[in-house]
Order: sequence, then C-alpha cells, then structure tokens
Amino acid sequence: MQTVDVLVVGAGLAGLRTAQLLARRQLKVMVVDRRRSLSAGIRTTGIFVRRTLDDFDLPDHLLGPGVRDVLLYPPSRRAPIRLTSDRDEYRVADMAAVYEHARRAAESAGAQVLLGVRYVDASMGCVRFTGAEPVKARFIVGADGARSRVARDLGLDVNRRFLVGAELVHPIASGTTTPAFHCVLDPRVAPGYLGWVIDDGRHAHVGVAGYPDAMRAGIRHLLDAFAVDAPGRAAPAGPVERRGGPIPVGGVLRRLACPAGLLVGDAAGAVSPLTAGGLDPASACRNGQRRSPPATCVPATRACCAGTTGTRCGAGSEGGWCCAACSPASDHPPWQRRR
Repeated sequence: MQTVDVLVVGAGLAGLRTAQLLARRQLKVMVVDRRRSLSAGIRTTGIFVRRTLDDFDLPDHLLGPGVRDVLLYPPSRRAPIRLTSDRDEYRVADMAAVYEHARRAAESAGAQVLLGVRYVDASMGCVRFTGAEPVKARFIVGADGARSRVARDLGLDVNRRFLVGAELVHPIASGTTTPAFHCVLDPRVAPGYLGWVIDDGRHAHVGVAGYPDAMRAGIRHLLDAFAVDAPGRAAPAGPVERRGGPIPVGGVLRRLACPAGLLVGDAAGAVSPLTAGGLDPASACRNGQRRSPPATCVPATRACCAGTTGTRCGAGSEGGWCCAACSPASDHPPWQRRR
C-alpha cells in the first residue's frame, strides 16, 4: 500500500494551493478529486475581487477585462444606484483554465494529482477510494467542499448554514457592452441574497442565490425567470453553461483541525457571510497569511481539541505554520518535523 505524507481531498483552488505549498517542503503529497476533468462541475462564479487581484499573482491571460461599475437595483429594477471606482474592482476568471494552472503549479512542486478518484472514507490513517487503490496517509486535508465527508470522518465541525446559488455563463458579442456588475435585491427571486449579472465584455454571468427553504419554486425555475429580463444581460453568442451549488455562510468553523487532518476552503466555512465569496480565502493559502485561517493554519497544540481555539494564524513555528489547533507536541504533523 502506498504511503503519503499528506492526502488532499479535492482539487479546487484551496486544495491545489495547499498541495503546492506542502509539496514545496519536500513532502509526499497526493491530491484526489472525483471529477475526471477540472473543467467539469465548476461551481464558483469565478469573480475575483480587487483584494485578491492586488495580493495574488493570477495570470493575466486567465482573467477578463476589469469591471469598475456596480449598479444596485431595487425589486422594481428601476432607477438603479450606480457606483463607479477609479480602478478595477472585479475581474472574471476562466475558471477551467485557472484550475488547470493551479494543477500544473501543484504538480511542478512535486504533488501527485489524481482525477476520477472518489474519496470513500478514512480510518486509522488508511484511506479508501473508488477508482484507485487505498493509501496510508499521515495527514488528510479536506478540501472537498461545503458538505465535506472528510470533516465527518475526522470528527471535525461541519457547515450547517447554507445559501444555494446557480448561474448561467455564456459568451457575448465583443464590444457590444460596457463591463459592469448588476446586483438585484429582490426576495422574490433571491431570498436572503441577490440576483446578479456581471458582464466583462467577453462573457456574461447571470445568477441568483438565496436560502433554499425560501425558494419554493426551486432555484432553477427562479434563475430561468430572472434571466429572461435580467438587467444588463446581453444575448448569448455561444453555448450556455449552468453552474450551481451550496454556499456555506455560517463563518469559519471553530474546530477545523485535529491530529489526523485539517479542513480548507468551503469545507472549513472560509466564505464571507456577507458576500458569499470564497475565492479570496482559497487563494490566500500561504504561510503567515492572517486573513485566511482555514487555508493557512496547521495543527500545533492541543487547544482546538480542548474546544478552545488559540491564535489561528501569524508568525510562529519554524515552518511558518502556526495555528493553535490540536496536534500534541510529541506528534507534530509532518511539515513541522525537522528533516
């Protein structure tokens, strides 16, 4: 049976970025994802905010033109409020290409990425899959989304509050519109959140999100109804792609690590409850990054197991990983051991 230092379950941005960082430390890292292609089953809108654009070196050719105008609409969709910035506030990414870029970066660092492999369960360090032989893993990183199976298997906290979102994505005729982000506050189509159209001059994203219990007609029906006359939407100039999925909005989970593993990204609840955005935390997986605890923190003490979260991030251990979580000092995770 193959043995790895770290198994990462989920090849989204948080999982691939975590794998890249750990592989750079000369650890044996394996990433598995049930999708056979990273371009399949995309759930994120791919809208990157200015803070992410400022902080992280995202390949420019993978990003659409900058968006500086935001229009806020009441339920009537009349007389919107226009907010204009003097610099780019949003850019929409080609997420299939972004995922592939992140995959190549992880593999270049030494991580092994296996697609078409479904995580089944883990017990006593033995991890079983559908589509591959089991492995022994010294540590497991759960990057497997809002409803994480890794979290349940490791006895960690799980997300309990969700929005559900769905959108249509399609190309538009070039040069026919001015890039803008249209936001509609209407509880009839997006109870608890909003409907949106973001058009960067190349592609349009048309979506709605809200509390599922309040969406009695079903999110697909509400999205289709909204898209008929959504403000700012240009006619499709090519195939229409559908995306959607749950969005955790309960905040970062309290107990997101234990001696056997760690949660990152949506699995850790690393999504803004205000904006429902998770791309910035997913991108912020780097040593000492204070803004994104679940993406950067690694077990160091027993505080988390005792039910008390200590200092989540900051300068600390020799390796730069410093979360006060739950591994006893005599049994540090592999990246904290001197080599």
